[in-house]
Amino acid sequence: MKQNIIGREKEKALLERVFNSSKAEFVAVCGRRRVGKTFLINEFFEEDIVFQTAGLAHDNMPRQIKSFYEDLVEWGLPRQAESPKDWIDAFSLLRELIKLSTKKRKVIMLDELPWMDTPRSGFVSALEHFWNAWASNRHDIVLVVCGSATSWMMDRLINNHGGLHNRLTYQLFLQPFSLGESELFLKQKGFNLSRYDIAVSYMILGGIPYYLNMLDSQLSLAQNIQELFFRSNGLLVHEFSNLYSALFKNSSDYITVVETLSKKRSGMSRKEIIAETSLPSGNGLTTILKNLEWCGFIRKYQNYMASRSDRTLYQLIDFFTLFHFRFLNEKNKVDWIHMQGTPVFHTWAGLTFELLCLCHIEQIKNKLGISGVYSTEYAWRTMNLEQGAQIDLVIDRADNTINLCEMKFSMGVFSIDKGYEMNLRNKLIRFMACNDKPKSVQMTFVTTYGIERNTHSGIVNNEVILDDLFA
Repeated sequence: MKQNIIGREKEKALLERVFNSSKAEFVAVCGRRRVGKTFLINEFFEEDIVFQTAGLAHDNMPRQIKSFYEDLVEWGLPRQAESPKDWIDAFSLLRELIKLSTKKRKVIMLDELPWMDTPRSGFVSALEHFWNAWASNRHDIVLVVCGSATSWMMDRLINNHGGLHNRLTYQLFLQPFSLGESELFLKQKGFNLSRYDIAVSYMILGGIPYYLNMLDSQLSLAQNIQELFFRSNGLLVHEFSNLYSALFKNSSDYITVVETLSKKRSGMSRKEIIAETSLPSGNGLTTILKNLEWCGFIRKYQNYMASRSDRTLYQLIDFFTLFHFRFLNEKNKVDWIHMQGTPVFHTWAGLTFELLCLCHIEQIKNKLGISGVYSTEYAWRTMNLEQGAQIDLVIDRADNTINLCEMKFSMGVFSIDKGYEMNLRNKLIRFMACNDKPKSVQMTFVTTYGIERNTHSGIVNNEVILDDLFA
């Protein structure tokens, strides 16, 4: 039922257009594993799905086809004397099943598509033939294919240069929940958490619906995290290795890259990644970085004030992965409940809050009244170590203004003292000395509960609080 879908307003609007179209539609839904692709499609099209199947993880062609055929029978196809021998036969039977339906719009959902395309199986050519020779000529077909946003979905489907070239009518990249959507989801589950606690949950679980659904409303947030991650039988104890092995071949190389990136929160250049990992430079590393970016684990951005050779940086932005490397490698030593309020907790939360803000740029810009202004976002640091300065979020706007964002996660109102004011002025001076753009610069503070007005707070031009990030 559509009313069960939390948030996802843009996605629901797109799917509504697809359903109300007067022609055949071919939609690819991509996104990070566990982000809710299957749930969204099932709930939105529930009453109009005439066939649904999913690929089998790491299985061979005969079993993939057998599973496909058994699902055809489950959805109403009369059992044949012989099961299909190949994918051409399987899609031919799918056509027969669709013809039996009397629904006005017939939704077909093929989930975990990359797993169906086993080596030399002919799956893609059979899918091409099904769509190009038959389904695209009808006016009642909605074909939805889902898969984690790996290189298969990009290269074999979205950027296909063969028979599926330009055949997709829509592409939907599903993102994790925002803070606001996470709040709605948790309220529906019976939670009455403060926004401070919801922010902490986001900094661990990253707004991934699958993980949020594991939380128990009878426990505090700290108790939930302790049970999920730090008990020997916790539901998420082995999730990290399962997640990467399910998504990527040679997952150890991917883990090497993200572990390296986890040590430098503002990001690393390709040259730095090679130096730290000893992985060979070439297409292999390019594929790893592309796949991690497409899956939403890392982002690639331009630091326009860095040297040209180091301008492109790769930054780890997956909260779950960052939490793993910070705490779960030491799970026998960590008691999450008793860690609350300690310096270790506050150091982690302070660093992770910066990423939380980066993931809610739209909300920050809305609070600043610049939601319609084009901008680029990056981190900046000086190369001079003796007079060093670092700014973790620069919003470089097309209206000749730059916001230097200082982000502080605290349990109460944040007070700027004389020493901190001088630190901020040093950042402003260093940034403006390196900036060759004729733009005005504004110091912007993003905090949990705001800043205390005193003789040192005048350096702040704009203020954003945690509540604003829930918009």
